[in-house]
Amino acid sequence: MIEFAGRLILLDIEGTTSNLAFVHEVLFPYARQRVANYLTDHRGSAAVHAALEQLARDASAANFAAWCPYPTDSAEAVAWVAAQVHRLMDADAKQTGLKQLQGLIWAGGYQDGTLRAHVFPEVPACLRAWKAAGLALRIYSSGSVAAQRLFFVHTVAGDLTPLFSGYHDTTIGGKREPASYRAIAAEAQLPPGEILFLSDVPEELDAAHAMGCAVALAERPGNRAVDARRHPSFRSFEEIAVTPVP
Repeated sequence: MIEFAGRLILLDIEGTTSNLAFVHEVLFPYARQRVANYLTDHRGSAAVHAALEQLARDASAANFAAWCPYPTDSAEAVAWVAAQVHRLMDADAKQTGLKQLQGLIWAGGYQDGTLRAHVFPEVPACLRAWKAAGLALRIYSSGSVAAQRLFFVHTVAGDLTPLFSGYHDTTIGGKREPASYRAIAAEAQLPPGEILFLSDVPEELDAAHAMGCAVALAERPGNRAVDARRHPSFRSFEEIAVTPVP
């Protein structure tokens, strides 16, 4: 049993609240198969334009026009961008522009009912119990904030977004960078020692721990094999005991 007497639980999604299979076998293929058509159908969208500009900046280009060798909105540009997206996905890149574009594509699938986000069975009840005990709950994932919100609106257990007080993505910093957790603590107006971060990636936990956060490793079915001796670990949220906030 992991005991926590702080005020905020910060949660990863993939491998922590949801299984890896949903992300890698459902969400990623959905985005990959639809990216070219989505870009064609939404070429006038301001959100798509912003994601493409961010993709260019992630590639160290000044803007999209400097990054893409074809005229903006041309069929050649769409095919070229789709190929770049596929390459980044093959590399499991955590780039902000990629995550923004994926989130936009997933939004359609959630809204038409094609996609329903997986959460482990005990997650909804435990989140509600932690919130009822006075703790704040926030998400920190490499997926965009928009994609995070969509995920928790459209779970198999219904809309869980009322349980969360904040969402963070890589715009606040990389998940393996200690400064990111300092920034999240500052935004939550709490010292890092009042935060428990839950993730399936030891290097992310290392970074949070370096900033003074409490941490715990998710050992969920299907997660990657890692060294579980570096941090306290759990297989279910039911193994985390919280002290009610006065």
